[in-house]
Formats: sequence, structure tokens, C-alpha cells
Amino acid sequence: MLWDDFLNSVHHDWRGDGAVEDRLDDPDWLRKWLKQQQFDLGLPNSNELSNLKQLRELMHRIVMVLVSAVSPSAEDIQALNKVLADGPVIRQIATTDVHYRVTLSPTGHQWPNVMAEIAASFAQMLADGEPSRIRICDNPNCLWVYYDDTRNRSKRYCDDKMCGNLMKVRRFRARKKAEAAMPPSEH
Repeated sequence: MLWDDFLNSVHHDWRGDGAVEDRLDDPDWLRKWLKQQQFDLGLPNSNELSNLKQLRELMHRIVMVLVSAVSPSAEDIQALNKVLADGPVIRQIATTDVHYRVTLSPTGHQWPNVMAEIAASFAQMLADGEPSRIRICDNPNCLWVYYDDTRNRSKRYCDDKMCGNLMKVRRFRARKKAEAAMPPSEH
């Protein structure tokens, strides 16, 4: 989904070394992401990049309150609507071998159009999805935002094989360390 890929462009090292990378500052990552999202436009200038980061902060703020089961503020919704007003895009159906896909072409090929489409993706999820399914990975070093699409809404980690296994190993080691620190009579 466009909105969560954009939100997760701030990458926290899930293994716990504390490294944080803002991928919007990486021209190679940004070019690849733009191509993947079907946005045909060059890299943002410093003002456009600042606006992108402000949109990401706004969306993250909304996610944080939704995760806390609180409604977003009227000011945040108004700010999101302001970004949405800078759309639109032209949607067209394209065919490839046996599949169809929708392509997006901003009408102005400008960053405000792209930002409006990112905001529209987020707004569409809020309106048609279940905002209560938005999660933040339980790995305190990861903080990845994802949409929990499991039937019983029990997903705790962005990826069970990476963050899930890492946290399981950490809990196991902490338990073994605590057991080793106990006096022999308490084992």
C-alpha cells in the first residue's frame, strides 16, 4: 500500500543497534520508490522534500492516536484534507500479458500531486478499511507501521520471521538469565 510504504520510509534497525535512516534523503531509494509507485517525476527539491517529511509526520501522528484508540484531532484531519486538495491523478487501466493494473499519472507532474495521492491512499484506508487494524510493530527497535489483516487481529510484529523471532529469542534469553540469577533453592 502506498501510504504504509511512505510512512515506513523512516527505517529503524529492527535488530536494535539504534540506527535510524530517513530513506527520503536517499536519492537511489527515492527513485526506486517513485518508479515502483508509478510516479513519473524527478527528485524533490529541498522545499518539496520538507513538505514530504511534514506529510509523513502528520500521517504518523494520526497513526499514533489511532493505535491508542483515540480519534485524530480536527487540526490533523484538516491538514490531511489540505494535502488531498492538491490532487488529482489520472487513473488508467494497463494490460500486461495476462494481468491488468491501474497506472497513476499526476496531472501536473509535481510533488503536491504525489503528496495528494499518498494522502488519498491513507484517507481511503481510514474511510474503507478498519483504522483499528493499524499497528506498530511490538519490537521497540523496529516501529514499522502495518495493517493487521489477520482474521483474529492478533498480529504483533511487522514480520514474524524477523521481528517475531528476534523478540522470542530475547524473551528466552531474559528468562534463562533470570533463572540463572535465582538462588538454587528457587529453581
